[in-house]
Amino acid sequence: MTTSRHVMSLRDQKPDSEHRGGSVQSLGADDFPLLSRLSIRRLVLEAGTLREPHWHTNANELTYCLRGSALVTIFDNGSTYHRFTIGVGQMFFVPSGALHTIEVLGDETAEFIATLTHERPEEFGLAGSLAVMTDAVIGNTFDMNAGAVSKRNHEVRDTAIQDLPARPEPTIDDGRTDPFKFDVETMSPPVQSMDGAVKTARSQFWAALDKVSMYSLKIPDNGMREPHWHPETAEMGYIAQGTGRMTILNPDGTSDTFELHPGDVYFIPRSYPHQIEDIGDGDIHFLIFFDQPMPRDIGYRAALSALRPDVVATEFGIAPEDLPKLPFTPADPLIVGRFNPIDPVA
Repeated sequence: MTTSRHVMSLRDQKPDSEHRGGSVQSLGADDFPLLSRLSIRRLVLEAGTLREPHWHTNANELTYCLRGSALVTIFDNGSTYHRFTIGVGQMFFVPSGALHTIEVLGDETAEFIATLTHERPEEFGLAGSLAVMTDAVIGNTFDMNAGAVSKRNHEVRDTAIQDLPARPEPTIDDGRTDPFKFDVETMSPPVQSMDGAVKTARSQFWAALDKVSMYSLKIPDNGMREPHWHPETAEMGYIAQGTGRMTILNPDGTSDTFELHPGDVYFIPRSYPHQIEDIGDGDIHFLIFFDQPMPRDIGYRAALSALRPDVVATEFGIAPEDLPKLPFTPADPLIVGRFNPIDPVA
């Protein structure tokens, strides 16, 4: 089994920020040079804490909740305001520049995987942006004397994880649906068979998405993601569960085959052919992010159905009479059954 420039562990990254058992870990282009138009973060928040209100200067954010629950607040252009609860298997979207924060609900640790639509995302924290302004400026902003705000923090620093002075108490309204919230794991899978299922957070079903989307891919031992490529989108995956194996072909003719374990992140540039299979015990669950709101792909099975048999035989390097009768497939199945034993890999 080879190591590969296409994969890194997110869980093993040194935290960018830590506080009371919580942490922010990230992979951007400085750590993972292959990344382009996408980066990823893992956020762990303990009970009684929040992700500091902040905004990104150059990236939209798409976040999936792995465990726990939280209250999310987003304030966007035109004084538009969003606040909603988020739980396991739910997602939220934040446009670039929109102020947003995450407050943990209850006593359980919360964990999130966030994708940003830039390989080197930048952000400002609210605490630092308040501190840089003088007391007079802040006082004028809120129609009060400068002395009324003189006791505040005046040091320009941002702390990604902060203590909450009091636990949030969600209202009934906070449980409503919202344009920036999507319950991906309760949707009927657009792709489902005995060989696996794919649930899709894309603009076809979630109109708010811009420059990003996500597939929740679950494959059992008897299934496999067929070899394919994405003509117009890069792919970045986070392994939430199970042990998988991927093979990728590079433009120079070299190929990488590597195992994927929980906490790993892989990245595939546009149009690189690749394949995913389950090689461990139990199902695999991948969170797969794309740099387009409506990703598309070309799979080997349907692509070969579009070619004349003589052409297919030529590409296999065999005589036409030795070509087995391949099933005609007008549309990609995405997931196929695995009839053969797992290949050994040197």
